[in-house]
Formats: sequence, C-alpha cells, structure tokens
Amino acid sequence: MDQGRITSTRSLLTIAVLGLALGAAAMPTAAQTPATSDNTSEPAVDHNAWSSGRPMPLAVKYPMARGVNNNIYVVGGITATEVVANNQVYDPVANTWRTGAPIPTTTFDAAVTVVKNVLYIFGGSEDGKTVTNAVWAYNPTTNKWSPKKAMLTARDSAAAAVKNNIVYVIGGNSSIGGGRLTTVESYDPATDIWTEEAPLLVGKSEPSVGLVGTTIVAAGGFTANGDDGNNEGYNASSNSWTSLAREPVGRNDSCTGSIGGQLYTAGGSNSQSVAVNNTESFNPTKNKWSTLASMPQSVAGAGSAVYKGMLYCFGGGNFGDIQGNVFNYVRIYQP
Repeated sequence: MDQGRITSTRSLLTIAVLGLALGAAAMPTAAQTPATSDNTSEPAVDHNAWSSGRPMPLAVKYPMARGVNNNIYVVGGITATEVVANNQVYDPVANTWRTGAPIPTTTFDAAVTVVKNVLYIFGGSEDGKTVTNAVWAYNPTTNKWSPKKAMLTARDSAAAAVKNNIVYVIGGNSSIGGGRLTTVESYDPATDIWTEEAPLLVGKSEPSVGLVGTTIVAAGGFTANGDDGNNEGYNASSNSWTSLAREPVGRNDSCTGSIGGQLYTAGGSNSQSVAVNNTESFNPTKNKWSTLASMPQSVAGAGSAVYKGMLYCFGGGNFGDIQGNVFNYVRIYQP
C-alpha cells in the first residue's frame, strides 16, 4: 500500500475516533440521563398512612355509609341535637359533596350494605329511644328510596355483610343501649325474603363485620363482658360460627372495611364509651392481628366505606354514645 493511502486512512481513522469520542461525550450516560418519569408516572403511594378529605357539610355520628359506583353515600345519623335523614353524597375523586334524596325516615346506627349497586339500610333507631326492624333500599341511579320487607328482629347497632348476593345482618341491640343479640338473619334482595341463621357464639352490638375471602368476620363489639375483643368467623356454606383470635384492643363502634384479604378496624370506643384511635387489621387465613398507624384523632361511631382499596371514615364523635362532640371529619386510610 502506498504512503499516501496510508496517510489518508490514518486521517480518516483519527477523525472517526475523534467523532466517537465527541459523540460519547455529548451523549449522557444512563446515570446522567434526565428522568422523564416524574412527569408521567403516578404519584408515590404513602402506605399505612392517614389523610383527610373535604369535611362533611353536616357533622353526624352513627351514619350509614357505603360506596356505590364512584360515590360514597353517607345517610342519616345523629347530630348534637337530633336524628336526621340527610343523604350526603361524597365524590372521592373530586373531593366534593352534594345532596341526595333523604331516607324517608330519620335513622341512625343501622346496619348497611350494597347489593348490585343498591344501598340497603336495616333497622337502627328513628328517634334515639326505640329500635326498628324497617328496611330501606336506595337506588342511586334514580335517586329514590323504597321500603322492603322488615327484619324478623327489630334492632340497632347491628352490622351487615354480603356473600353471593345474600345479606347477613349480625348482632345488635334489642333496645337502645341494651339487650345484646346473638341474632343472625339473612336477606335475599331478589326475593325480599328473610331467613333466621345460626346465631353468634356471643351476643354483641356494634361489631366490625366484613367478608374476607370466604369468611364473614365479626370482630370486636360490645358484649356482656364489655369490649373483650371477641372475634368470630361465619361460614355461610355450613351455617356455622367459630372463634377466632381476639382483637388486641377490644372496642366497638369502629370504622371498618374489608381490603385485600384483611379486615381493617379504626377508632371506636372502649368499655367506658371513650373514643380510641387504634387501627388494626385481621387476616383470617393466618388468624392474626396486626397493629397499624393510629387515626389522627380518636373517633367513635364513624360511618365506614371502602373505595379503590382505601378505608373512608365519616364523622363520628369523641364518645361511643349519643353524648359528646360530633365531628364532620373525613379520614382516609391507605393500607
């Protein structure tokens, strides 16, 4: 090869090497590359943490709350002076409130659940003096209420869970503040028929109830022995109850909901009717309780609802009865 071609080739190689070097210098490394995910990714989720929503327009304790589609309906309750029939509708995404059709009869401390996008309210008290067996159904699409067949047993302070579109109403009081029941009744909304089921092992009011997996858990509540942490599981297939691990902090009137295979309980009141701020979860598969981040403030008698994997607690008060302060708080727990 002649010297001219060698020189030319060397020059081209030199230029190429310089080009590569300059290109490498100009191109950021992976560590230097500016992150674009900050503008496109979802915000980081703060787990095991509490936050707050817009306060309720009307402060109440012992309302009946549940989510239907993209709204949470907070119905009835008791203010510092009276039982109300208000239907306060909360939009968790917009963090706004509006008004729905009020329940036809003033009601508080009733059992509540949802079947096929219809909200059902069972029993409770209409006046703070007597209990009722009335059943009301609310259709959010039409914004209308309709009466249904009454429960077999009049009661307040009961709780409800749904399995296979059948409602189970569990425990409660046969009179205001007393007569704690073992009574369990099932209701079929399709036929409007009630059936008596196997009773609780221990009579109690204000339990934390939810379907977790295939088990309906009835945790805590006020028994003849006070807030002793009684915890029971119901098998609808065999119509039988079994004892489960006791709640570490015995209480009643808690905000509660089933999320991701666990039952969450927050706040409530102790045997002296004083509100507490404890938060715990129960895993029926492991038969084990876990202690979680406490509520920002002690609250008893809050309405409960679950929306997109978060527990919402509406209102409540500083005592687990109809005395004391009434709050308009919206507390939100992210597991």
